[in-house]
Amino acid sequence: MKYLVTGAAGFIGNFVAERLCDQGHEVVGLDNLNDYYDPNLKLARLKRIEHFSSFRFIKMDIADRTAIAELFETEKFDRVIHLAAQAGVRYSIENPMAYVDSNLVGMATILEGCRHNKVQHLVYASSSSVYGMNEKMPFSTEDAVDHPVSLYAATKKANELMAHSYSHLYNLPTTGLRFFTVYGPWGRPDMAPFLFTDAILNDREIKVFNHGKMKRDFTYIDDIVEGIIRIQDVVPQQDSENSNTSPSSSKAPYKVFNIGNNEPIALMTFIEAIEKAAGKIAEKNFMPMQAGDVPATFADIDSLIDQINFKPSMAIDKGIDNFVQWFISYYEIAKKK
Repeated sequence: MKYLVTGAAGFIGNFVAERLCDQGHEVVGLDNLNDYYDPNLKLARLKRIEHFSSFRFIKMDIADRTAIAELFETEKFDRVIHLAAQAGVRYSIENPMAYVDSNLVGMATILEGCRHNKVQHLVYASSSSVYGMNEKMPFSTEDAVDHPVSLYAATKKANELMAHSYSHLYNLPTTGLRFFTVYGPWGRPDMAPFLFTDAILNDREIKVFNHGKMKRDFTYIDDIVEGIIRIQDVVPQQDSENSNTSPSSSKAPYKVFNIGNNEPIALMTFIEAIEKAAGKIAEKNFMPMQAGDVPATFADIDSLIDQINFKPSMAIDKGIDNFVQWFISYYEIAKKK
């Protein structure tokens, strides 16, 4: 089949494009290569998959309505995996309009492209951030998510609502995936694994927020990709007999799933895993909770397991060791150039 993968120079999108090419599909990868973090890392990710003759990269902004409409009309994609977005909770506090452009306008252009060109299935990235002030654990897709604590989270919830309206009005099959703290080799520089590893290896102190009293459902990149690849084959169907009014399903061809490791890890345990992999003890600066942050995340993934017979399983020690070894290798190589 022919796929559009948006955010193809991003962390998750790059690995998804690689897997699809490995499976023999044709993939068009889209990214605007913005400078929210080092564009050289994005270019290096693209270089990983440039050897696939079935992969083409196009530099394009998903908020460009005309360009996206023309792309869909020209390429006639079978399926779309939409992973491009302005990422980051804290950046949204200082730069809200970047999230409006990328996450709201960008989602609308993708939905319109799918609607007008009979795309078979749109899979898109949501986020565990939508759970906001929810306190019931684990977080379930059956729970209401009406109290976001950042604009980033609000845009991700809005994406789910936008997708539902297109599923209902135009019978467009859509599946939203709420990702839980994705990490691993080639990961994002604004995320804790990267920030902590960089600081520890370079003898700088790390900032430990909420005085270390945090838990995260850290999910390894390979597990995330496996979940995406499996779920895109499970195309939601219209079900006029469905009386279920839960937040995660509908009479329309619409689904939302959590995708996480289903095992929250204490922040201090996570830091210890990095220290072990790096062979150094971190100098820690304990600080209060940051605005827009939450004390814990924990994914209920029963419905995902039911659908795709897969459960993320990477142990934190092994996953962190893989990341730290990649980090050391990548930045040693980069310094020699």
